Parts: sequence; C-alpha cells; structure tokens
Amino acid sequence: QASFESRMRRGRSLALPFFVLLWLVPPLAFVGRVSQLLQSTGPAASAPRRRVARFSEMPAPPAMATVSFSHVHMYVDSLRELEDYMKLEAKLNAFVDSSHAVLETTSSRVGADVVGGRAAWLELASAHGDPCTGVVDPAAWTGQMQDVVEQMLVALGWRITGSGQTAETRSLVVTSKDESGVKFVITAHGKQTMQELGDALPSKRQKTAGDAPDHFDVRHLERFAQHQASRQGIAVLGFSVAKGGLDNIYQKYKTLHPKLLASDEPRQYPGAKILEVYAYYKGEKGTSEADHGTLLRFVESDAGEDFWVLPGLNRTAATFDTMATPAYCDHWVSNVVSRTGFLDTLEDTLGFTPKVDFNAGVVAAGEAQIESTVTGNDPNKRFEDELAVLMDQSQVFLPINNALSEVGHVHLYLKEIGQGVQHIASRVRDLPALVQRANDYRKMTGAGVSFLSIPRSYYGSLTAKKLSQDSNIDFAEAQKYMEALKKVGILDNSDIMDLDATREKVAAALPAGVGAGTLDWVMRGRYSNMYMLLGDHLSEASYLKIVSNNILVDVQGDDLLMQIFTSTVLQRAAGQEAPFLEFIQRVCSEKQDPATGKPKAMKPGCGGFGIRNFLTLFLSIEVSKATKARGDAEAAGNAKVAEYYGSMVEAFTAQLDESNPVLTAISDAMTLEGEALERGDKAEATKHEAAKNKGQEDLQTVSTKYKNLMKSLRENAPEGA
Repeated sequence: QASFESRMRRGRSLALPFFVLLWLVPPLAFVGRVSQLLQSTGPAASAPRRRVARFSEMPAPPAMATVSFSHVHMYVDSLRELEDYMKLEAKLNAFVDSSHAVLETTSSRVGADVVGGRAAWLELASAHGDPCTGVVDPAAWTGQMQDVVEQMLVALGWRITGSGQTAETRSLVVTSKDESGVKFVITAHGKQTMQELGDALPSKRQKTAGDAPDHFDVRHLERFAQHQASRQGIAVLGFSVAKGGLDNIYQKYKTLHPKLLASDEPRQYPGAKILEVYAYYKGEKGTSEADHGTLLRFVESDAGEDFWVLPGLNRTAATFDTMATPAYCDHWVSNVVSRTGFLDTLEDTLGFTPKVDFNAGVVAAGEAQIESTVTGNDPNKRFEDELAVLMDQSQVFLPINNALSEVGHVHLYLKEIGQGVQHIASRVRDLPALVQRANDYRKMTGAGVSFLSIPRSYYGSLTAKKLSQDSNIDFAEAQKYMEALKKVGILDNSDIMDLDATREKVAAALPAGVGAGTLDWVMRGRYSNMYMLLGDHLSEASYLKIVSNNILVDVQGDDLLMQIFTSTVLQRAAGQEAPFLEFIQRVCSEKQDPATGKPKAMKPGCGGFGIRNFLTLFLSIEVSKATKARGDAEAAGNAKVAEYYGSMVEAFTAQLDESNPVLTAISDAMTLEGEALERGDKAEATKHEAAKNKGQEDLQTVSTKYKNLMKSLRENAPEGA
C-alpha cells in the first residue's frame, strides 16, 4: 500500500504521462470499489434498487427558492407519429427477449456478438417490419440527419413515457427506466422544419387559439429558430420548484432582471404554475438586452401522480427492456458571451454560487483558450447510500463556458449558432456497460449514437525507453522487442499497441526467452497511463473495457469520475456546430470518519468535472498527430522531417510532464479548500484557495511557454513537414 501511494505521489514520467498524476487515492477502499463496479455488468448491476434515501440535512441558505432538475426541452425539425415509435420500441424489446445469448457479455467476449446480433435484428423484420430505422447498413451510419428520439430509444434503451399535441406542434417525453431521472421533452412543428421557421420573416405571431399550454405554442419554436441560426437545439432548461418558491423567483427576476422575463407574470394551469425567463443577456448583464434564444423554465406543481413533466402532456405506457440502464441529470452546460454575467444573474435570482473555476491555463489547447465555471445550488445534503447519491436530483450543477480566443469550439459555437446549451450530462451507475450497449446496437441495427473518438495515446503507448525502465532490461534489447512487434503489426508507427493482441500472439512475436515480467509490461502498453495510476487494482478486462469504449477517467481527492461524450446530435450537415450529450459515472469514496469509524457521508458531484481531461485530452491529440507524422516520415526515409516531428512529440510530452505536478497541486488545493469550507474554517479555506489560484497561474505560465516553443518549431520546420 505504501508503495502504491508513493508511486502516485511521485507521478513518474511517461512517454504520455497524463495518468501518472495526480491525486493520492486510498487504494484499497477506492480502487477496490472501482474494480467491483466495472466488473459488474448486466441488468442486475444497471438497475438500482429503489430505496429510501438516507441523508443528513444542514441549515439551508435563507431567502432563496429550492430548485432541482426537472427536464430538458429540445426543438427539432420533425417527429414521427407516436405509433411508429411504439412499433420500434416493441421491436427493440423483442430483440432483447429473443437474443440474450448474442447480446450479453460472456467470459470470452466483451459486449455483444455483433455479427450474430445483426442477423437476429434482420430476422425480426418479418414480424416487426422496420419502423423508424428502416433497413440501414451499419457501416453507412452517420451522425447527420438523425432522429434524436430514435437515437435515444435504440442506443440508450430509453422509452417514450409521455406525449402531447396542439393544432400545430407535436411533443414527446423520453425518459430512462427510472422516471425520476432524466426527462427529455422533444417538440416539432407539424409541417415546417426549424430551418423553415427560422428563415421566415420575423412576425408578430399570436398565441394559437384554444386551450393548448403556451409552452407548446409554435411561436416559441419560431422565436428560438430565428435567434439560433435556424438550428435544432436544446431550447429550454427546466427546473422543479418547491411549493411557494416560484413567486419568490419571479419577484427576484422582476426586481433585479426584468429584461429577462419572457412573460409579464407566471402562467397558471390546473395543478401547476410556470415561469419562463430568458437565460442570457446578449452581452453584459443589465446593460444589454435579453438574448431571446434559450429559456429557463421553473415549474411548481401540486397535481400529484397525474401530472407528467408539463401541462399538456399525457402519460404513455412504456415497456423497458431488461438491459436498459437508468440515468439521472448531472449537469447542463452553456456557451455564453458573458460568463460572469450569467453567474451573477443565477446568484441574484436562485442563490447559485460558483463551485469550480477552470482558467485558461487548464483549458488551453494551442491558441484555443476558454474559461469555465461550474455554478450551482446548495441543497446541503449528504448521503450514506451510493444509490441515493446516484439518484439525487436536488443538486444542480450548471457549467458555463466563454471563449478567450477567436479559435476553438466555444468561439465557433457562439459565432455560428449563438449563445446556448452546449451539452447535457446524465449520470449512470455503469458507464462502460451503457457505452458498450450503444456501440453494439449501432453496429447491429444501423441506428443510435456514436461517441467522440479518443486517441489511443490518451490511454497509453509502448516505447523502448519505457519498456527498458519498467522491466529493467537494456535499452537496445527493448528496441529489438519494439521492432519485432512492429514487424507483425502488433505495434504501429505511433507506438500504439493492437488492443486485441493476445498474450500468446505477443509472446510468439518476441524473441525466445523473454521473461514473464517483461511480457506483462508489454501487455500493459495498451493502457499504460491508467496502469500508472491504478496499478493491479483493476483487472485487465476492466482496463480494456474502458479503452475499447473511449471512456475518459479522472480522479479528484478520493473520488473517481468516468465520462464520455457523444458525437453531435441534432446536426443536419457534417462540420456544423451542434449540441451533444455526455454520460458520466461517479464513484464516491467510502472513506471512514476517524471519530466514528463509520463511512463518511457522500456528497453529490463527487469526482469533480474532469479537470485534467481538459488539458490532457487536447495535448494527447497533438501527441498522437505528431507521433503518426514522425512514423510516416521514417517510413518515407525523410530523416529531417522525422526529427522535426520527434521534437514536437518531445515538446508536447514535456508540457504534460511539467503540467502534472501543477495539476496535482491544484487538485490537492481544491480538495483541501472544500474540506476547510465544510468545517467552517474560512482562514484555512482562504489559504488553500490562494494555493489553487497560484497553481492555475503556474499552469498558464507552462501553457504559454510551450505555445511559444511550438511556434518556434513550426516557424523552422524543414521542407516537407
């Protein structure tokens, strides 16, 4: 144990050392739980048992309404008839019922038998037809022009649990199998796309006649389209409000931010009251006008079980397949012009306060720089049950991004679409299982979602230098091993190992007499960066499940965060900016309270928000590109170009090496600051806040240093580079 902890504290240098980092983790309690969760898959692992949440209440801040996550409202180009989607659900359920043998992970296979699953899916057409998806070759799947409802049903196992219709619009509610979790309301015009609504001249459209709720009126789709480049998008973030709280919120907006009120007063419906406000100002708060794109919606309801999400929606009976995974709201992310303005507005009206700040040193990739702050409420709950933490919807987190440079994703999003919701993050209990399912279903059905491709260099590589150090063999001998592995295609020119390479195949490729210990280190080359953090506390199968599914991993304090991002959804054409989805798994530590000997209460948001993934992901992408270019130059016999790209690899790697201890200092300071604040020790919290800020300044200095170094390298690049 001491050796494991000291190894993590040292942060040994790697060819790509992002996982060597960072946070000292109590190895037995923390990593053992990670291993247990990662190795338990299937229905029993993914469906939490309903329990009474056990938590401790702390004094609530005065004079602010209590809000929690409710729903996300999307506006889309079109929706099919409810009957069509229900036919697809029936086919998907039949697929699981009849194909367990090919869909479930076995001792010899991670994930589904895709070939057998494809055949089983096609066979179902005789009884179920091809609703929604049609007959699609999985190899021809693209992320553009997809039906987001179909994507959720197929990839995630979610189902339609509500529907509603007005004279001009149609709406559906899509949820996971636990209806207390995520709720996506999806609305479309009956005849016109969002492009057509946005292209129309702005009009003084009146509310549609009749008793239809205002929130489903077509003029809202038209308004959103005309302020969001005629795009589909996430139009409304919806919050539940405790009884009596909505009038409080209304009065605060009326007094402090009247420009943001979308209507003169809250709207009253049978059993519910609703307030809608514009989320952002066009520029700085108060001095600029409201941005008429995205809304915040507050819902106060006392209608009981008959009420479903919003007035105007009726419950729809749904059957979930046995492999479906519940999901819960975790955080909702905005790209804005004025981050501080939005933060101040949320504090003024809801009492939200900043939780985490990522400055430009943390979120810098080359010339692309942003700042990001996570704000949220303080429900003051601590849980004793990990399932209660998973299912809690009272803790609201809203990360907010703004661009500092005129390059990069956030800048392009704002320029192309405008301010809006960048992505929606949902929390699950078994992330690798969810991602495995989505990837398998896309390959079998030709429908669903894909995920961002993470370069293999993020997880690890195998170099002669690293192998000679770890296995204590001569460097020249290690080079021979590398050449032997490259000769048979197990190792590529970017020093990345074939993920499917077996121990037997690797042993056969290496010279006779290679020791078992050396062979172990070669096999770990597939996930060497993670191994440097977690060691033998995860099985090989668990490591490979993470790598094969492109899952990002972060550790903060005693907690683990796993996260993954889908490719864009609601995207019409390749290259367009569009929102996306994120799925995460938080593993809260069960550290003992020394005073009582019992596990400490767990708090929502354990594991943080991926502080090191901001930096290490972007840098690993650059390492991967440069390493490939070096390999290509070597293959072409161009020594100067190969040397040039080799220098780039060394520079990026050096930035990672130099950043690691700084990131460690930032994380340690953040953890200690939080603990001090919980104790009420303001002086100690201030000291650690200063250390955190100094770390961020140091990281900015490192970023600038290597930005200038890379500029110098590029300005002196040899011909052909």
